[in-house]
Amino acid sequence: MNENLTFSQKAGWGLADMGIVVFVIVKQLLVLSFLTNYLGIAVGLAGALTTAILLFDMLIDPVIGYLSDKTNSRYGRRAPWMALGALVLAGGMVGLFAVPQDLTQYGILTWVGGFFALTTIGFTMVSIPYGASAGEITKQPKERSAMMAYRMGFASLGILIGGALIPQLAGGTREGHFFAALCVAPVIVLAIWLSLWTTRKAPKEIQPSSKSFSAMVSLVFANRPFVILVLLYGVMTLAIAIITAGLPFAALYLIQDNGFTALSGAANGLGILSLMFAAFVLGSILSQAIWVWVSHLLGKMNALTLGLVLYIVLLTIIFNSLPSTNVTFIALLFVCAGMTNGAYQQIPWAIYPDLMDVTNSESGEAIEGAFSAIWLVGQKVANALAPSILAGVLALYGWQETTGELIEQQPEALAALQIGITLLPAVILCVAILGILALYRPALRKT
Repeated sequence: MNENLTFSQKAGWGLADMGIVVFVIVKQLLVLSFLTNYLGIAVGLAGALTTAILLFDMLIDPVIGYLSDKTNSRYGRRAPWMALGALVLAGGMVGLFAVPQDLTQYGILTWVGGFFALTTIGFTMVSIPYGASAGEITKQPKERSAMMAYRMGFASLGILIGGALIPQLAGGTREGHFFAALCVAPVIVLAIWLSLWTTRKAPKEIQPSSKSFSAMVSLVFANRPFVILVLLYGVMTLAIAIITAGLPFAALYLIQDNGFTALSGAANGLGILSLMFAAFVLGSILSQAIWVWVSHLLGKMNALTLGLVLYIVLLTIIFNSLPSTNVTFIALLFVCAGMTNGAYQQIPWAIYPDLMDVTNSESGEAIEGAFSAIWLVGQKVANALAPSILAGVLALYGWQETTGELIEQQPEALAALQIGITLLPAVILCVAILGILALYRPALRKT
């Protein structure tokens, strides 16, 4: 377990997250917008549906974590779940956007809800064993930091595919979303399967855990710093998920192109939403080595706190810059946003396997699947709540749903959108920083 990993093993492990993150972006960015802007579902009802499905997804997390810890296979405990889950994930995403034209509103909700639930099951089958494998294949902190850097690099490509390529392929139409999902589904499967192939000889735990479900849960919750980190990462994710859910609306109503800036041609060719995500991904990729260096210089938690403070400053600047007709300036802000977001993406994922090691060394039990399931709970709760929070704010101020065309929104609704994707997430990130200082650090000192 303490051997150095090869380049292909570290990079190959990170590759799987490219496929995983595509769906993370799709559920954060596109589902609410697809229901509201292309299927004519009221924004409050669409938000309630997405929240309900994502809460359902959260309920199956502990089950998948427990079963993966108990799996007995020549390929290890995680690979069979990931291999099958990739197919369920990709197939469900295609079905999600393949909504027949003649369905009633109730039929649309049933169709989208059913396939959304199926897709989230596939996502859980992949993401929980994948997260668990981070604690299995190496115990060396430097190797883990390198793994997370590769993971974040490939995750950035997943963000680009989900946030820029899919909207571009969708072309602003209902049918285009189905075409985009059909094109991207094989990429999801191949990324996950190729990751499994390149890491097939990496160290792994073969022996199933002997612990019962309740015993596993007890061991996880006895690790107080880990539980606090789960909660705080969920708070951070809530802020990011609200921003992501609001970006399609902002690209339509708050960011326009005056045709006279350096990136006007790119905005015209790619579309504003795709351009903003491309800028964001560029910043994220550029930041990976920086945050590894800052983590080594300041310590992981200090580096994370610094990144969150910079994120808050940037969100305040973006609030004061919207609405805007200067796509070049906004794109530059999104590059900076990607760089600050790199701290949120990378550092907590590098911390949590270290906390798993504490329980493993104290109890002698390898229950990484249980830890991975709990680790994702906070994020999934945040991703479930974010669309409803944004939808509730927009509905409160009179946001109007459409079936594809742009309509004139009330000034109050536009102001609510502007605050909802900038100042509201900034306040939530402030809560996360206070939690790091008041809860996480004291708990860590006691371990």
